[in-house]
Amino acid sequence: MVLALYCPDFGYYEKEEDNVGKQGDFFTSVSVGSLFGELLAFQFAEWLSVASERQKAEVRIVEAGAHNGRLAADILTGLRKRHQAIFDRLNYCIVEPSARRKEWQRATLEDFEKQVTWVPEIAGLKTTSAAETIIFSNELLDAMPIRRFGWDAKKEEWFEWGVGLDGEKFVWTRIGISDFGFRISDLEPVLPDGYIIETSPAAEVWWREAAGVLKRGRLLAIDYGFTDEERFSPSRTNGTLRAYHRHRVTDDVLANPGAQDLTAHVNFAAIQKIGEEAGLKTELFSGQPQFLVRIAEKIFQRTDSPDKWDASRTRQFQTLTHPEHLGRAFRVLVQSR
Repeated sequence: MVLALYCPDFGYYEKEEDNVGKQGDFFTSVSVGSLFGELLAFQFAEWLSVASERQKAEVRIVEAGAHNGRLAADILTGLRKRHQAIFDRLNYCIVEPSARRKEWQRATLEDFEKQVTWVPEIAGLKTTSAAETIIFSNELLDAMPIRRFGWDAKKEEWFEWGVGLDGEKFVWTRIGISDFGFRISDLEPVLPDGYIIETSPAAEVWWREAAGVLKRGRLLAIDYGFTDEERFSPSRTNGTLRAYHRHRVTDDVLANPGAQDLTAHVNFAAIQKIGEEAGLKTELFSGQPQFLVRIAEKIFQRTDSPDKWDASRTRQFQTLTHPEHLGRAFRVLVQSR
């Protein structure tokens, strides 16, 4: 999965052509329009203004998984237009290990070169207790590599699905496991043969590292995902690992490596627990619609808003929040220190 998505030469996310939006393989909240970034900018400014009122401390936004920098540009534009005091003191840092994507971001963010810096990994981020910091990601954790496990009902044991090679074709192959990491004995007797679940140690490591570098502020993830209670479903026997190509979803994730997006649902219960074990407080876990509606309500309550909520913004908001569009699968987790 790492090679298919991030290989410097052939990885899906390293391609120069735009793979997001109407002409690409899938839609994101960012590709809907600038409203998503504007709403985040409003919420971020509210959080950061607490530090601004308390003291003239540094304020910082850290984005991981910025792709071509479009969301960063929308957030920074919103802050510059409506929250000048925050914008003037802001450092916007992008966590980006790819030299190629960094150049895309640099080109997109040319107008904000004084505000934007880069670091190659979250563990290398330097924060202080005096700086109010927001670390966030949008559709990052779902693209981290997963482990895929199947249930053998006859043997009453779990096995792991690995990737093998049959001629020139990638195929699934069973491998034994010694570190499954958890048991679900209360459910195992009723699971159908071959039932699949995934774990993402990489996502859990990333969240633990992000929590570790956050001295003061918030850690936020917006992504596909579920709770522990939703993890096992009679309608989802094949797990959540999927491929996206030309706006079509397929289970054939081993086909055309590097030519299709790969994604698996985030186990929010696991990363929430990791954050709390690192000393963070969970402020919010909700669907994307509830999160964005709360922000919109606060904007509507302000009498000094410089923007009119025109038809374009209304259409974007409906796409972001309606359950038949992007409002169905996305969850939001906010933790703070």
